[in-house]
Amino acid sequence: MTQLSSPNLSALALCAALAAAPGFAQETPVSPEQAPASPDAPVIAPDDTDDTEASNAAPPVAIAQTGADWPAWGGDEKAQRYSPLEQITPENVGSLERAWVFHTGDLPSGTASGKYSPENTPVKVGDDLLMCTAMNILISIDAKTGEENWRYNPEVPNEAIPYGATCRGVSVWTDPEKAEGDACATRVIEATLDARLIAVDTQTGEPCADFGDNGNVDLWEGIGDKVPGWYAVTAPPAIVRGVVITGAQVKDGQAEDAPSGVVRGYDARSGELAWAWDLAAPDEMRNGPPEGETYTRGTPNMWTTATGDEELGMVYLPLGNSSVDYYGSNRSEAENAYATSLVALDATTGEERWTFQTVRNDVWDYDLGSQASLLDYQGQKAILLASKQGDVYILNRETGEPITPVGEITDPPQGDIEPDFIADSQPVSEFFNIRKPDLTEKDMWGFTPIDQLFCRIRFRQARYDGYLTPPSTDWYIQYPGYNGGNDWGSVAIDPERGLMIMNYNDVPNYNRLVPRETADAQGWKPINETGNEGSGGAEGAGDPQVGAPYGIQVNAGWQSELTGMPCTRPPYGGITAVDLETGEQLWDTPIGTARRNGPFGIPSMLPLKIGTPNNGGSAITKSGLIFIGAATDNLFRAIDMTTGETLWSDVMDQGGQANPIIYEVDGEQYVLIGPGGHHFMHTPVGDAVIAYKLP
Repeated sequence: MTQLSSPNLSALALCAALAAAPGFAQETPVSPEQAPASPDAPVIAPDDTDDTEASNAAPPVAIAQTGADWPAWGGDEKAQRYSPLEQITPENVGSLERAWVFHTGDLPSGTASGKYSPENTPVKVGDDLLMCTAMNILISIDAKTGEENWRYNPEVPNEAIPYGATCRGVSVWTDPEKAEGDACATRVIEATLDARLIAVDTQTGEPCADFGDNGNVDLWEGIGDKVPGWYAVTAPPAIVRGVVITGAQVKDGQAEDAPSGVVRGYDARSGELAWAWDLAAPDEMRNGPPEGETYTRGTPNMWTTATGDEELGMVYLPLGNSSVDYYGSNRSEAENAYATSLVALDATTGEERWTFQTVRNDVWDYDLGSQASLLDYQGQKAILLASKQGDVYILNRETGEPITPVGEITDPPQGDIEPDFIADSQPVSEFFNIRKPDLTEKDMWGFTPIDQLFCRIRFRQARYDGYLTPPSTDWYIQYPGYNGGNDWGSVAIDPERGLMIMNYNDVPNYNRLVPRETADAQGWKPINETGNEGSGGAEGAGDPQVGAPYGIQVNAGWQSELTGMPCTRPPYGGITAVDLETGEQLWDTPIGTARRNGPFGIPSMLPLKIGTPNNGGSAITKSGLIFIGAATDNLFRAIDMTTGETLWSDVMDQGGQANPIIYEVDGEQYVLIGPGGHHFMHTPVGDAVIAYKLP
C-alpha cells in the first residue's frame, strides 16, 4: 500500500481540516526522536496416512513457548504473538528506553534501490537473536547487548527481488539425533528470494553440510524455466515433526502460465524432498513431477506464513489466488476449489485433511495473507483465521468445521464481463468482521474543495455496487481493496483475557480491466518476456495478465490524480480489541498520526491521530500491553489493551513495517522491533534492530 500524502496547506489549515474529519484525536509521541535514550546505550555497527510413511515420520516433540524466548515468527507454535512476561506494565511503560541499536548493514544499492521492504522479525532462542535481512543475510546477535555473533551471506542477487526485498523471518530446528555441541545440532533455516532453502548452525553460522548441497536446497527444481523475481520466498518455513514446509510468492498479474503454487515438505536433517502438494495433481506430483514436466502451472500459491501443529501433525496453509487475479473464466476446477482457502495437510505426508474457502471464484485478489493462530476454544482444538475482507473465522482445526457461525451473502452484485463465473453467493463471518458500510458520495473527501469535488466526480463515474463489485472495463471501486482488513502482520491473541487484537486497513482500490489489445499496445508484458525490471510499484498497476482477455489497472488506496491524497475520508487504518467469547468489539481506534503526511508528500508533523495505512502486526503481554509499529508515521507504540489508549511511543528514523517481539534476559524484559521501512508504504528504509527495556 502506498503512503497517503496530502495537498499543499498551511499547518493551521491542515490541522483544521483533519480535526473536522470524524474519528480524530491528537496523539503526541511520548518520547522524542532521538538516539538511544540512555547515554550508555550502544549503537552497534553493521488419517489416510500410509503406514510406512507414518512409521518413518518423526514423533511429536516438545514445543518451546514464549517467555524468556520468542522461538518462532508468531511467538511460538500457536502463533498468538503473546508473551506471559509482565515486568513492563501499563504503569511503568512510560519509562521504556532504548537498550541498544544494531545495524545489519543491508541497505539497497544499484537495482535494488526503491525495492526494499524487509518486514524482518527475529526469533530469540537462548542467549541469541536469529534473523534474516531483506536480502537473506542470516545474522545472530547477543540478545542482551546487541553485539554480533556471526553472519552468513547467501549472496542473493538483486535480480531475484520480486515486488520487494523481504525476509519476514527464520525458523529453528533441533535435531533429536544429535548431541549438544555437534555441528548443526540446532539449525536456523530460511527460504530466500532466489528460491533456496538454507540451513546453518545456530552457534557458528556455518552451513549444515548434511542439508542438501552444503546447506542449500534448490526450490526451483520442478518449477520450470528460472525467471528471477517471478518465484520467490519471503516467509519463514513451518517445521512440523522434522519436516520443513514452504510455499512461495509468485508475482501477481503476469500470465496464466505462471510458476506453480506447489507447497513442499523437506526433511529438516537431510533437505531431501519429503512430499509435494500440487493442488491440481496431488497424487501424481507427490514425489515431484515426472521427468521433463513441471508442477501444475498457474495454481494458487502460499506466499504468507503457514502454521504448524506438532501435536496433530498438521500444517495449515493460507492460500492466495490464481496467477491471474481479476479474471477467472479460464481457471481450472482445482483452482476454483482451492483459491483463497485455508488448507490443512498432514505435515509428514502432504495429504490433504480439510479445506475452508473464504471467497468463491475470487476476482478481487482477496488472497489470505494472515497467519492462522491456534487456540483452545469452547472445548475444541481451534484455529482462528482473519481475512483481507475483515472477516474472522474460528474453525475446528482437526476437521475444518466452523465453530463460530458462518453466513452467506446470497445476492452479490453480478457484472457483465463474465457473469457465468461470478459466484452466486459468498461466505461471511457472523462472529466478527471489521468491514465498514458501503461507500457513498459524501464519503469522498479532500483537504481542499477542489480535491473533494474531483473525487466525487470520480465516484459518480465509477461502477460501484458495494462490497464484491465485480471487475469491469469501466473504472470500478473495490472496497475493501486488496490491502484491506488484516494482512501478513496477523492478529494477536491473549488466551487469559480471551481477547483478539487486530490491526487493519480500511481503504478502497479504484480499478479497471484493460482489454487485451489496449494492454498490448501500452507495452504491458509479463516478467518472463521483460526480465525483472521495474521499481517495485503497486501490485496491479499495469499488470498484463497474459492468457486472459484483459490486463488490470489498479489505483491502490484510490489516490487522487491531482494531489496523491486518498479519495475517501480518514481513518485509513485502525486497531481493535475483540472479545473472543462473544465477538463483541471492546474498542476500536485509528492507528497512525498525520506527522508524516502533508502537502504533496511534505510531512506536516501534526500529531493528529488520523489512522494511516499500516503493514505489520503486534505483540502483546500478560500485563496488558500491545506493542506495534505498522503505521506510516514511524512511531513504535505501547497501547493499553483494555482501553486502546497509547501509553508510550518512540519516533524511529525508518518505517515500522515489521512485527515486534518480547523476550527476557537475566531477569530483564526486552521489547524489540526491526523496523526496516517499506518502499510500498513510502516509509524510510533502514537497517536498524532496536531493543527497549526499563531503566
